[in-house]
This record gives sequence, C-alpha cells and structure tokens, in this order.
Amino acid sequence: MSQLEEILEYNQKFVEEKAYVPYEAGGRPAKKMTIVTCMDCRLVELLPKALNIKNGDAVMVKCAGGMVEGSYGSTMKSILVSLYELGSEAVYVIGHTGCGMHGLEAEKMIQDMKDRGVGEEVFTALESDGIDLNMWLGGFQSVEAQVQKSVSIIKNHPLLPEGTPVYGLVIDPKTGALKPVN
Repeated sequence: MSQLEEILEYNQKFVEEKAYVPYEAGGRPAKKMTIVTCMDCRLVELLPKALNIKNGDAVMVKCAGGMVEGSYGSTMKSILVSLYELGSEAVYVIGHTGCGMHGLEAEKMIQDMKDRGVGEEVFTALESDGIDLNMWLGGFQSVEAQVQKSVSIIKNHPLLPEGTPVYGLVIDPKTGALKPVN
C-alpha cells in the first residue's frame, strides 16, 4: 500500500468516526495572533503546546527558517492577510535552535538538485533570468539575527497597521523553552 493510500484509508475512518470534532474552530484566530515560524517537523506539535495555543487560536505561517525575506513575498502577504482579513492583532516571529537553514550553503543544495536530475540548462536559464540561486537558497549564520531581520522587515512594512506589536522569539525544539530576541 502506498503512503497516499494509507493516508486516504486513515482519513476515511477519521471522518466516519467524527474524530475531527475536538479540532472544530472558526476561521479567525481566537487569540488574535499570527505566528511566523519554521517548517521544521519537530515544531508541529511542540510549538503550539509551548505557546498554549490550540486549533483555531492563531494563524500559522510556516516556511524554511521562518524567514521573512522580503517586503513583498508570500510570507509578508500572509501576515498582512492575517492582520487585515482574519483579525490578528499581533505577529510573533519564532525561529529555533538547530535550524537546518542555519549555515545552509546553497552550493550543496544546487549539487543535490543536479544529483537528482535537474539539468544544467535549468540553472543557466535561471541565471539568465537574473535569479541568483546562491543568494536565494542560502541560509543564515545566526538564528537570533535572522529573527531580528524578519521582525524589522515586518515592523517597517508600509502596509503594517499602525501600532501592531511584532515580537521575535527563539524556541528550543528539544525542550520548548522560549527566549525573546530584541
């Protein structure tokens, strides 16, 4: 049985047994908060537990490294939608120790892409289009500095509602301990 078949079989039982009932929630965050964090699989259950949030309490925006890389990318767009359309009133950028983006070198990932069949012509075409893969795929050297950078991008965005609090934190994925970043 394939992974997809297993998922669908499980899902059918999940729905039939109404196992979704404990997770029912409205479409707006009850605690009026937006969390920008990493996609790291260790944070899936730990982060909400460490923050005392449950399904329906917060908007969660997840991406590699929990990074807000630019003022007009999809992460920032998601933050603005959460603030203007979903009723969030605060933004929390939460990085984590042991992040895979910490020290990530683009050259290695590019080689991994080539090893998995992406042809040299694709890289040449992207370069011709002005895309700097080394910059785009690169990681960061300090989780705290990356959180500070993301917080700064959000706080200085011209479309951010005036007075919106934006906080930076780092979580330890082993213990759930949170540390504010100034």
